[in-house]
Amino acid sequence: MKKDIHPKYFPQAKVICTCGNQFEVGSTKERIEVEICYKCHPFYTGQEKIVDTRGRVEKFKERLKKSEKLKAKISSQAQKEEKTSKQKEKILREGL
Repeated sequence: MKKDIHPKYFPQAKVICTCGNQFEVGSTKERIEVEICYKCHPFYTGQEKIVDTRGRVEKFKERLKKSEKLKAKISSQAQKEEKTSKQKEKILREGL
C-alpha cells in the first residue's frame, strides 16, 4: 500500500447543525457544519419545515401569485369576449 496518499482520518469529528445539535462521527474533516440534521429534518420530526436559502421560497411564491393573477385576468377576458360574441350573434339572429 502506498504511503501518504490517504487523507487524515478523524474518528471523533464534530458535526454542528444550525439548530444547535452537535454529535460526533468519523470523517476526513475535523469539523463539519450542516444545515439539517436528524433532530430538525422534517422526515424524522414529522413537522413541515421550509429550508430557505437566499429567498428562493419567497421568489417562488411571488411567481405563483403572478401566474394566478395572469390566469384570472385571461379567464375574465375570455368571459368578456364570449359574452360580446354571444351578444353579436343574438343581434345577427334578430336582424335576419
